[in-house]
Amino acid sequence: MASDDLIDLEGTVEEVFPGGKFLVRTKVGDVHAHLAGRLRRYRIRVVLGDKVTVQVSPYDLTKGRIVFRHK
Repeated sequence: MASDDLIDLEGTVEEVFPGGKFLVRTKVGDVHAHLAGRLRRYRIRVVLGDKVTVQVSPYDLTKGRIVFRHK
């Protein structure tokens, strides 16, 4: 799947799980997300309550990837 096929959603981190997994609450529903490689590479911290942008597949709106942390 091409990266331009993904859907960008904004949400809030509601729960942090071990292994770099997060539960993000969006308008569509809850999304289980992991950090994108760029966030890991530059060691951008994502903590409970942060506003983030999540990219999800149009086929499965319950799993995604955190691509941006808003300030």
